[in-house]
Amino acid sequence: MFRLLLLAGFAGTTLSAAAQITPPTRAQDSLFVRQNYRKLDRQITMRDGVKLYTILYVPQDADKAHPYPIIMERTPYSAGPRGESNYPLRGPGPSRELSQEKYIFVYQDVRGRYLSEGQFEEVTPALPAAALGKPRRAGASTTPHDESTDTYDTIEWLLKNVPGNNGKVGIMGISYPGFYATASLPGAHPALKAVSPQAPVTDEFIGDDARHNGAFFLLDNFDFTNYFDVPRPQPVAKYDELFDLKITDAYQFFLKLGPIKNANAPQYFNNRARIWNEYLQHDTYDAYWQARNIRKHLTDVRPAVLTVGGWYDAEDLYGALHTYQAIEKQNPRATNRLVMGPWTHGAWSRPDWSKFGSYDFGQNTAQHYRQTLETPFFNYYLKGKGTFGTTEATLFDTGLNAWKDYPTWPPRAVENRPFYLGSSGQLSTTKSTTGTPADEYISDPAHPVPYTASMQAGRNNEYMIEDQRFAAQRPDVLTYQTEPLTEDLTVAGPLGVDLWVSTSGTDADFVVKLIDVLPDDTPNPTPNPQRLTLGGTQRLVRGDVFRGRFRNSFEKPEAFQPNVPTEVKYELNDVLHTFKKGHRLLVQVQSTWFPLVDRNPQQFVNITTAEAADFKKATIRIYHEPGHASAIQLPVLK
Repeated sequence: MFRLLLLAGFAGTTLSAAAQITPPTRAQDSLFVRQNYRKLDRQITMRDGVKLYTILYVPQDADKAHPYPIIMERTPYSAGPRGESNYPLRGPGPSRELSQEKYIFVYQDVRGRYLSEGQFEEVTPALPAAALGKPRRAGASTTPHDESTDTYDTIEWLLKNVPGNNGKVGIMGISYPGFYATASLPGAHPALKAVSPQAPVTDEFIGDDARHNGAFFLLDNFDFTNYFDVPRPQPVAKYDELFDLKITDAYQFFLKLGPIKNANAPQYFNNRARIWNEYLQHDTYDAYWQARNIRKHLTDVRPAVLTVGGWYDAEDLYGALHTYQAIEKQNPRATNRLVMGPWTHGAWSRPDWSKFGSYDFGQNTAQHYRQTLETPFFNYYLKGKGTFGTTEATLFDTGLNAWKDYPTWPPRAVENRPFYLGSSGQLSTTKSTTGTPADEYISDPAHPVPYTASMQAGRNNEYMIEDQRFAAQRPDVLTYQTEPLTEDLTVAGPLGVDLWVSTSGTDADFVVKLIDVLPDDTPNPTPNPQRLTLGGTQRLVRGDVFRGRFRNSFEKPEAFQPNVPTEVKYELNDVLHTFKKGHRLLVQVQSTWFPLVDRNPQQFVNITTAEAADFKKATIRIYHEPGHASAIQLPVLK
């Protein structure tokens, strides 16, 4: 679920059928853990006196003559199972491959969560560099601390108190634990040699979890904060949800809920959820969000870094790409690598990730990653074992079903090619000079465009590759399509959106989607238990939302002047996708994406406190006339 850690295994290059070994049973894994590891439960004291609950799995043969490195994960999702005689059914490592390699594995409840003392902070703001490093006044309750110092203090304790360690430490984590991995980098302990932030929470207003380009991600946050945002007056082993949530159709549930302020009704959050209210109250990119942007603190990075993400990660795709980019820009000499696969959130940790929806990758991409990238990374930097000579960026081309290596990301050999939205639904590399100056639609908050054709209780994870024909049929979705391609076209990098728009209201959202249209004669899969019809499929490659009031500044929103052509520019997250010969490129534009994204009243009002009467229909126009040429900029590989 939203930002939850997933455990299992990871992925990378094509494997033969013989190499894809049948996974062991839970009983076999459980026996391996008990026979090879001893378990310890400890409370580790931080520099300000707060104690953090920590579980350790130490190889039975660890001693001075046979030392092991440490791999640590810090988590807000519970370091369990608890109790020194209570072993996990799988593990103890985050993957079977690493467990078999044998390390000292450490799991820690972060400050203020589960059995750790202290006060929890949502994506804890980082201290300035001068405050990091070894404590000067250990034990003082006012001693400055953040996730970097808590990591530093934990490593210091482990090195001194865990016999049989070799003095080298690695850190990894998926999602929120990915943030804690990133946060270990500023002022890193000298023993920290290898860090792997995976789908890391990074900038929650611009592109991760909470908001995308200022638009609130309603469906995910409503569900997640009900579980996660529970008051905790003292350490607890278990959290209960704030309220019983019974949803069968999320679209109808959130329409009935009405304005977002109704989420604080007595049967829901009832003003008990601190983080939920922080998300809503801070509806611009103010000091709250800016303090939680870890990227600006990623300087003087010394450990080797392997950042991992999924092209179909609905939560932290932005985080993986921009964590890598921030390290690369601010640390040109750092050992900094990027892996992006055809994965949803954390799917590289699954035992098998060979298929997703109608996609068949022809290989177990998760296992490939773990065997050829993740395990060699930690083995090399922590054990000095083997080699890790992979190129800087290893990414999966989602159009070719193939892994590609690049010395830089984005590749240098690309040209930004504009594809213009034209009259009669044309998408072309030349500007439209004839026909109507604009296309228009009525955006009605009472009848928003659904984000998926398959509505369910929670998020449909397949929406990021879903056939968009269900949306193309609606009158409030505009479509622009090329002719069939005469040769393959590979898009590699971030996508630029440049729209000229107007609205009869004073605010509007804009959702832009880049789509791969399969030829009508595309054969159906064999076998075909889902009875898929692939011919003509409009497969989503990338899409995202932009809240129009932020078109000039995320800090200072501005109203639209009604019916006046206005430029809205933003960036869609990177892709690596080859549109094959005979396929078409298609762009869709709409103003609602519900209930993934909250509804915009389409009036320049405070959405957090808006009443039902504030939500108005609006006429939206997308221009393609001379001087107001709307386009999507694609980085085309030369």
